Amino acid sequence: MARRYRLLFVCTGNSARSIMAEALANSLGKDRFHAFSAGSHPRGDVHPFALQALRDADVPTDGLRCKSWDEFAAPGAPGMDLIITVCDKAAGETCPAWPGHPVTAHWSIEDPVAVSGTPEQMHRAFVHARQQLQHRISLLLALKPEALDRLALEQQVNRIGHTA
Repeated sequence: MARRYRLLFVCTGNSARSIMAEALANSLGKDRFHAFSAGSHPRGDVHPFALQALRDADVPTDGLRCKSWDEFAAPGAPGMDLIITVCDKAAGETCPAWPGHPVTAHWSIEDPVAVSGTPEQMHRAFVHARQQLQHRISLLLALKPEALDRLALEQQVNRIGHTA
């Protein structure tokens, strides 16, 4: 069996985009990825529309919770192979020194939490974010990280972040 890559998806609040990315990567890449998520300033609760958008796609939501990125920078934390920021604000923040010096990349995904309007409009924003993440995670699954050196892997993962 091939090695499972540990991924950490980071955003500011860890209530929507990074949570959805964690759940999607674990569901779609269960044999290849062990995904986590965290926020620089976690909001405390997973957004209900994020959970609904995942359930709409039959993605398990059990055990999802908001976490601080400090959990993954602390001594004894699991080492990550790849850290992907999914919001522009978190990408611009000074990140912790990650154990093991993982490959880092940025995937800009619009914040569905920032959308206001009717519940239907808000739900559509979360579904759109989930679809973008699902597409990019599928592209990530198509990569063969074991065949790429560190620089090539970082370039490929960042390139995925520029897909629609």
